[in-house]
Amino acid sequence: MMSTDPMTLELAGQPFLRGLSPSHLAELAACATVISFPAGQHIFREGDPAASFFILRRGRVALQLDVPGRGVTTIQTVGEGDVLGWSWLFPPYRWQFDATAMDLTRAVALDADCLRRTMEADHELGYLLMRRFAQTISDRLQATRLQMLDVYGHASNR
Repeated sequence: MMSTDPMTLELAGQPFLRGLSPSHLAELAACATVISFPAGQHIFREGDPAASFFILRRGRVALQLDVPGRGVTTIQTVGEGDVLGWSWLFPPYRWQFDATAMDLTRAVALDADCLRRTMEADHELGYLLMRRFAQTISDRLQATRLQMLDVYGHASNR
C-alpha cells in the first residue's frame, strides 16, 4: 500500500524513481526536501562538496564548465523529470561542473549523507539506485558524444 506521506507521493511520481516499492520510496522520502532556485542562481559549483542530488520538478538547469580561453560554457541543459548530480556517489564527493538555474527551478533535493547511509543499510535499494544512475550517466555521456561529433565533426570537411 502506498503511503499518504506527501514526499513519498512526490517521489513516486518522478520518472527516475518509477517502479520502486512503497517501502523504498518511504526510505528515500526520509532524505528528501523540496527546494527552489530563482533564475540565475548557482545550484552548485565545481569543486564544492557534493552534498545532495536533485530531481527536477520544474525549470531548466545549465551544466557548465569554465573553459580556458572561452569562458563559461554550457555543456548540457537538464529539465523537468531529470536528475541533477551524481558526484555525491563517488569519493571525494565534489562537484565536477557548475550548475545554474536558467529559470525558476523547483526540485526535490536528496541529502547525500542520508542517502549513502540508506543505500548501505538497504543493499537492494542501493543496487536499484545505482542501476538507474548508471543508465543516466550512460545516456548523458552518449548525448555529450553526439554533441561533440556535431561540434567537431565538421572540421574534417575543411
